[in-house]
Formats: sequence, C-alpha cells, structure tokens
Amino acid sequence: MKVIVVANWKMNPPSVSEAKRLFAATKKLSLARKNIVFMVAPPALYVRELAALARTGLQVGVQHAHYESEGAHTGDISIDQAKDAKASFLLIGHAERRALGETNADINRKLLVALEKGMTPILCVGEDKRTIAGEYFDTVKTQLRAALSGVPTHKLSRIYIAYEPVWAIGATTAMKPRDMHEMSIFIRKTLVEQFGEAAHTVSVLYGGAVDGTNAPSMLSEGDVRGFLVGRSSVDVQKLKDLVASL
Repeated sequence: MKVIVVANWKMNPPSVSEAKRLFAATKKLSLARKNIVFMVAPPALYVRELAALARTGLQVGVQHAHYESEGAHTGDISIDQAKDAKASFLLIGHAERRALGETNADINRKLLVALEKGMTPILCVGEDKRTIAGEYFDTVKTQLRAALSGVPTHKLSRIYIAYEPVWAIGATTAMKPRDMHEMSIFIRKTLVEQFGEAAHTVSVLYGGAVDGTNAPSMLSEGDVRGFLVGRSSVDVQKLKDLVASL
C-alpha cells in the first residue's frame, strides 16, 4: 500500500516563482518514489499554475474553501472555483482554521459539498491539549461525528482523516507512535459506531512535527497510512530527508 504525503504549504512561499521551484523539487521526488502518493496544498493563488505542472501520483489541492458556490464571502474561494483551477482535494477543519472560528457545522457543510463535487476531503481533527483524564478522546469523537454527519456510507472511503494534535503542530518533536496507535484505534472505533464496517476503508494520517527522524516509526507503529506535513514540506532538504526515510 502506498504512503500518502500531504504537503500543507500554508502561507508559503512568498512568490509564484519560488512556488514553482518548490513544486518542481516535489515533483522530482514523486517521480523517483513510486511507493508514495504526493498531495500538495499550496496557497490558492498558485493552484492553477501548479496543477498544470502536475503528473500522475502528484495531486494539487486547496487549504480552504467555502461551502457556498458563490456570494458575498470576501476573501474566500468556493469549492467550485477550486475545482475549476484543477484542485483535486481540500483540507477541511485544519486547527488553524478552527482557531479562526470555523465551527463543526461549517466543516460538515464543507465536507458534504466537497464529496458532492467529486473532491477528496482531508478532514483534520485533534485536541488542543492532553490531560491524564483523557478528555481529548471526547473532543476528537465530537469533531468526527459532527463533521461526518449525513455522509453516505458508500462515500466514506473517499475521505482521509488527518489527526493533528494541536499541541504538536510546530513543536520540535512529534507525539509517540504508541499514542498515535491508540488514537488510530479510537478513530476507527468511533467511525465503526457511526458507519459500521465501512469505517475500515478510511485512511488515517498523522500531522504534527513530522520529519525524517520520526516518520518511519510513526508509519510502522502508529497505524497510519501517511502524513500531513507542514514546515518540512516547504524545506526541500527536510522534504528529501522525510521521503528518504519512508
């Protein structure tokens, strides 16, 4: 089974020429490593140009889009506009969007529209902090159930779930693979309660301080299919190191 690497460039790089150079380096890696599926989410301004440069095994998507198809939503883009720019997937519910006020209801509407429009939703879930009482499990369960409400069971396999503990985003170290394995089991258990055996068709990704030093153990011990990568995806050497470790 191929490893999925989703590169979330966030608000980087500062120019389209630099974006093309970074994309070319990523494309070169994708040509060399047939065991990896690369998915790149650049700033929306770069999507159309980069999608035109993509190839089989290298997908381009968007970091955010509105669930409405048009209207008075200053600063937003619609899922239809993203599709027209040849984006094939959409990050939904990223912690940084939730911090700006995106609600579970917003995320659910966006996910349903993405499925309707034929885009691949990458649903991000994760807690702000961990305590010994384990309240974070309830947080993740609430996020999952709300976001996936109304999703037809036969479309569940089209959704990726990226677990990104907020406390690990931008940190110097990732969470322990054993803890990720526990969360992967919990995510699937929650999905089984909602969708039955179809839950086992969903790919679970990990995001949060991912790099070449921790990715192999997370892959082998954490029960994940791949990674949602932030800062290491916009540093060519770190990206090479990550890919070489897989």
